[in-house]
Amino acid sequence: MRFEDRAVGAVLGSAVGDALGAPFEFGLPGVFRERFPDGAGEMCGGGGWDPGEATDDTQMAVLVGASLVERDGLDLPDIFDRFRRWAAAEPKDIGLQTEAVLLGGDPWDTAAARHFEGTMHAAGNGSLMRAATSAVHFAAAGRTATMTAARHLAALTHGDPATWEGTAVLHELVRVALLGDDPLAAVPATLAEVAAPHRERWAAVLAPDWRPEDATEFNGAVWPCLGSALWALRTTASYTSALAAAIDLGGDTDTVAAVTGMLAGAVHGPAALPARWTDPLHVPLPGFGNRVLRAADLRDLALALL
Repeated sequence: MRFEDRAVGAVLGSAVGDALGAPFEFGLPGVFRERFPDGAGEMCGGGGWDPGEATDDTQMAVLVGASLVERDGLDLPDIFDRFRRWAAAEPKDIGLQTEAVLLGGDPWDTAAARHFEGTMHAAGNGSLMRAATSAVHFAAAGRTATMTAARHLAALTHGDPATWEGTAVLHELVRVALLGDDPLAAVPATLAEVAAPHRERWAAVLAPDWRPEDATEFNGAVWPCLGSALWALRTTASYTSALAAAIDLGGDTDTVAAVTGMLAGAVHGPAALPARWTDPLHVPLPGFGNRVLRAADLRDLALALL
């Protein structure tokens, strides 16, 4: 499979996971299998979401990707401005922490840090959910550039360094998958690049024997979110089964499925994404006119990022 195909798989796969998981958010474990006993599933909508409608996860990923393409590289003030414009348009869903940082009135380079200083709570999974486009863009630049960019992007909205390291790990594992290698096998080498104060905790969550029931936080936190996505990838053999496993965990189903879909899409490629999921997929962009992206637009964006 070509690098380009896997890139489309990562971007489109994350968006599909987001939209598929959104109606089940905050549900109990087993919600997906209860609705779809055969495990196949469809874009059913619910919880305020239309069938196939992507949430803030994909909306923010698109904003990152558009900036990377239009600014020809990483322009952090521009990305923050796009985030702020989007947040001011009152999207259907936005993380409380992200909203506070973006609409708090502080400059792009101090907003997240000031929020963290005031609350000491900034380890949500909001920097993981939007990583598909940046992971694709920086993959060709190698491990160091990929992980460094990930940390800068995470720090725009999340002041806790644990989120920077988790986002860096996700970027690197996607990069490995895009090259056609096994992201699960790359975990030890990736952990070696994690900042020392955070390495032990990330190693525990990403260990081969870790399971979602071992989590000590809700999966809206950065550690169990990424750990659950790797668990879903490790314990399944297809894109569709990985997403079903992720959503069936309950909790923050849209983001866990978005992160799972990012990895599984890169591993299995876009041909593994069922048309029943991609056909109804749509991504509204509040604050940017009436623009709505479809699956074909996401494919184009993925390729433009290369």
